[in-house]
Amino acid sequence: ARLVILYLVFASIIYVCLSLYSRSVRKAKLVAEWEETRQGDQDDFVRAGLDAYNASFRRKLILGVYVVPVVLIGLIIYLTNYA
Repeated sequence: ARLVILYLVFASIIYVCLSLYSRSVRKAKLVAEWEETRQGDQDDFVRAGLDAYNASFRRKLILGVYVVPVVLIGLIIYLTNYA
């Protein structure tokens, strides 16, 4: 039980860091895109782009931080014991 709690804390920290990093990279790209076009208000353009990012599949992929290690550990345990 301690190992599961420790894993959830560690995975949550990694998830938050990855989410913040990914969002900041997307925001920088949106600002650069607005600089090229200069259509409309910059804040509205960036806000609309970040709203679209929040609904995107890429953001949901970051949730793999929780799933992928568990699947890999399960696969290693299975292969070690039964293969």
